[in-house]
Amino acid sequence: MGFDMGYGMGFDLMFGIFPILFMIVFGIVLVVFVVGAVRGISQWNKNNHSPRLTVNAAVVAKRGHVTHHHHADHNGIGHTHTSTTYYVTFEVESGDRMELQVPSHEYGMLVEGDRGTLTFQGTRYLGFVRQ
Repeated sequence: MGFDMGYGMGFDLMFGIFPILFMIVFGIVLVVFVVGAVRGISQWNKNNHSPRLTVNAAVVAKRGHVTHHHHADHNGIGHTHTSTTYYVTFEVESGDRMELQVPSHEYGMLVEGDRGTLTFQGTRYLGFVRQ
């Protein structure tokens, strides 16, 4: 018998469905986390097994991706953390383009139209030396 305060079978239904919904949502979050981790490790491994290449290239585009993280502490006070990831698109002599994530201190030093030698390993940016 469920707890009944004039609401009928609502409490029985809620307490019967809530654990199931909780487990489904928990399972989805867990799967998303595991898939993300596996993709990250796979890309890291692929980069480690790729050759280090140095090629003539030009900087053709730059962009930044800003993310905002909101969270509250135990007092309910909200905090915001903002981070920026920087990307540069390089074009090699064959005309192929590749976008690589670059460190912030190098992003500021690169200008669209710069020409030089790009060193990379898989999708990992290793450096750019201006000619």
